[in-house]
Amino acid sequence: MVKYIARRLIQAIPIIFGVTLITFALVQLAPGGPLASLALDPNVPVAAREQEAQRLGLNDPWPIRYVRWLIGDDWMYYDRTGDGVAEYGTKRGFLRGDFGFSFQNRRPVIDLFTERLGATLELGVLALIFGLLLGVPIGIVAAVGRGGVFDNITRVMAVIVNSVPIFWMGLILILIFGAQLEILPMGSRCPTDAQGCPPIYQRLEYLVLPIIVLGAGGLAGYSRYMRASMLDVIGQDYMRTAKAKGLRRRGVWFRHGARNALIPLATFLGPAITGLWGGAPVTETIFSWPGIGRLYIQSINQQDFPLIMMIVVFSAIATILGFILSDVLYALIDPRIRF
Repeated sequence: MVKYIARRLIQAIPIIFGVTLITFALVQLAPGGPLASLALDPNVPVAAREQEAQRLGLNDPWPIRYVRWLIGDDWMYYDRTGDGVAEYGTKRGFLRGDFGFSFQNRRPVIDLFTERLGATLELGVLALIFGLLLGVPIGIVAAVGRGGVFDNITRVMAVIVNSVPIFWMGLILILIFGAQLEILPMGSRCPTDAQGCPPIYQRLEYLVLPIIVLGAGGLAGYSRYMRASMLDVIGQDYMRTAKAKGLRRRGVWFRHGARNALIPLATFLGPAITGLWGGAPVTETIFSWPGIGRLYIQSINQQDFPLIMMIVVFSAIATILGFILSDVLYALIDPRIRF
């Protein structure tokens, strides 16, 4: 197992570099740029815009900017401000743990990322738990009662939930429970007049709608995959033997059948767990949730290159680790599986 994980991690290195190269090229070649807002401001002279572009290193070709982002510019001796005075650079580069400064916020992007990470993990973990705690039992019960009323209702509801766009569902819930009934907040993570966010148990009403919207897709997906997997398990010999021994039906379903039925679910659980820190851009934007997903949307709108690159790199790493975690979960759920 250790050798397998080590081999997968080594194979992931060129994948991560490929993701960074393609993403950097697409971002740099996109129309506009970080200084697009200055170009529309008549009060900003052309010389000031050129000086700012020179300071940010936007006048160089994008391959040079990529190398500078990758390995830093502290080894380069050049005129950074355009005043005729050359000096060494100060950035160390991604490979040395320096993601640079945000163009818009003038702060290290690692600080902006870590500030939003807690809110994203809070929402993502609760949404994942919500989907698993409801989706897995629903799938098991639907499989046991195949063709019954409960099975048909859950199948129809799963199709409906998967078909409804997330942004539409979020807006409808805000309209009903926030604007009309006024029983739940329409957005934000905590009260606006609070000095920092209180503990979760003191602001549960702010979590209800975002968790439902973010976890609805997982709930529908987990229930359907669990149903299909459970149907394959129910007809196995060991299940019939357990019933013949006189064991209670619930024990047969949940203790004997559910464990083996969970194996295919591990394929989706690994990426879902590690993908939590990537945020949910649509959900966080609709509910004004101060997480990484909302920060990612803002960075794209502002074309904040360093911030975009950091979020993409961490998302790529999370995806790779997620698939490795899925393989590990296979072995933990079923000891018969070996690599």
